[in-house]
Amino acid sequence: MKTFLSPLNATEEKEYLRRQKEGDPEAKKALVERNMRLVAHISKKYQNTEEEMEDLISIGTIGLIKAVSTFQENHGSKLATYAARCIENELLMYFRAKKKCSREVSLYEPIGTDKEGNQIQLMDIVEVDEKDVVEQLELKRQIMRLYELIPDVLDEREKEILKLRYGLRNQNPVTQREIAEKLHISRSYVSRIEKKALEKLRENFEQG
Repeated sequence: MKTFLSPLNATEEKEYLRRQKEGDPEAKKALVERNMRLVAHISKKYQNTEEEMEDLISIGTIGLIKAVSTFQENHGSKLATYAARCIENELLMYFRAKKKCSREVSLYEPIGTDKEGNQIQLMDIVEVDEKDVVEQLELKRQIMRLYELIPDVLDEREKEILKLRYGLRNQNPVTQREIAEKLHISRSYVSRIEKKALEKLRENFEQG
């Protein structure tokens, strides 16, 4: 695994936090870099998943950056304690979102054929509850909002990867590995671009 810088001591951390409050970008960078060992340590808990360690660390780093940006010393907890919660939350959010996505996609997977040889999908035998009309309208509004954001906040490579990954514009969703083969790049690179694109969409969506 990549070797990370040693953690800051209490005096150094306090100084960098002070400088960050004054708007010093180098202080924020240092606080993130010197806490990367914490990200790696927490990410190890999820090594038994199908995700590569490099991807887990990338996801955890998002949580660390959020922690460094929002940490308040006067709340009584140490930065490491607060950051650990943020890193863990970011990883758990990722796995929950992935599980939900997988569950939705799986409804369309073929599970056999009927007597006439027609393909049967899980969707055909699972009873799907009708959503409340208001919920349907709100979901539709949010989806339209996301579609409006995509051309404004994503570059061409990010748009292409999200379109393939999530089956946008009525296409069938494909795996990161299939995208990597199609675009002749590594799967981990596809994963990083996907996460970056989703983060950009989330930030802009929340601002709207």
